[in-house]
Amino acid sequence: MGSKGKGSRMRFSPDTSAMMKQVQQLQAQMMQAQEELAQETVTVSVGGAVTVVMDGQQQVRAVTIHPDAVDPDAVDLLQDMIMTAMNEALRKSRELAEQKMASFTGPLRAAGLM
Repeated sequence: MGSKGKGSRMRFSPDTSAMMKQVQQLQAQMMQAQEELAQETVTVSVGGAVTVVMDGQQQVRAVTIHPDAVDPDAVDLLQDMIMTAMNEALRKSRELAEQKMASFTGPLRAAGLM
């Protein structure tokens, strides 16, 4: 009992081998898309006073506050504007990522894998 022949290895059928090659290509394409997302950005401005720049991987790249928005008597308003800009930038960044990754996730969803 046991395997016949020395050094026998698991062999893939031609169909399995082709499928493995497709999976590897898909992985490479997904990695490329992730790298591209890191370079793409979305910019959101709230009333021109607060601007947030976020990349496609939901990393904040920049926050700009216009000097006129800095009023010691209106700190609560400034905080609300920053929070609104951050949340909107996050929403747009997620949309960007979904669009970029749709070609990969669409078939998986159709197959019931996501």
